[in-house]
Order: sequence, then C-alpha cells, then structure tokens
Amino acid sequence: MSLKDTFKQLRELLANITTDLEKSENGNKAASQRVRTGTVKLEKIAKLFRKESISSEKKNKGQKKPAKAAPKAGKSVAAAKSKPAAASKAKAAPAAKKAAAVKAKPKAKSTSFRPRQMSVKRATAKLPTKRVGSR
Repeated sequence: MSLKDTFKQLRELLANITTDLEKSENGNKAASQRVRTGTVKLEKIAKLFRKESISSEKKNKGQKKPAKAAPKAGKSVAAAKSKPAAASKAKAAPAAKKAAAVKAKPKAKSTSFRPRQMSVKRATAKLPTKRVGSR
C-alpha cells in the first residue's frame, strides 16, 4: 500500500471511531464495541503508516524539497533594508579597526571521537538464603 492510501484509510477509520464514540457516550453498547474494535484496527494501520513513512523518508533523503516562489512584496522590503545597512557600515568602520587590534584566540584542535567502552557488570553481593533441612 502507498503512503497516501494508508493516510486516507487512517482518516476514514478515525472519523468512524469518533462518530461511534459520540454514540457510545449516550449509552449505545453496540457503538462502544465498534469503538473498541476500531481502535485495534487503528493501531495496526498506524504501525503500517509509521513503516511506510520511514521508508519514504529514506528514499527521499538526498532530494531537496521544491522551493516556493518568493512573494513580490519581499523584494521591496529587501531593498528598503539595504539602505539603512549601508549607513550603519560607515559608522561601524572605526569599531572594526578596534576589533582588529585585539588578537583572536586560536581555535581549539578538534579531537577525534572515541566511543566509550562497554561497562562490565560487577558481581553483586549475594543475599543470604534460608537453609532447608534439620538443625
């Protein structure tokens, strides 16, 4: 079954369960039974959905989602933002010279990842047991 079919089946089953649930609240015993059986079916279909969604994610792992078109209003906002940015760069230039005078610390060397050893179970103290037999 495909992911879309499973999703559709989940929706239908959930809708049926909710209608039966409303009926069972009013005291309908048959509807209560349908809700109980429906939840078992829902569980099976939900597990199937999980498996299918994981497999589809693995198939589409390297692919990028198609980009959405940018709104036209975004261009005018970007142009408006660039003008104040140019003015702030002129003010930030003296501050940049001060920052350049301070030497930056060298980056720490990257350490290779070494997995921890598995822990060994230590012997625990044995509890005293009752002796069965004569004294």
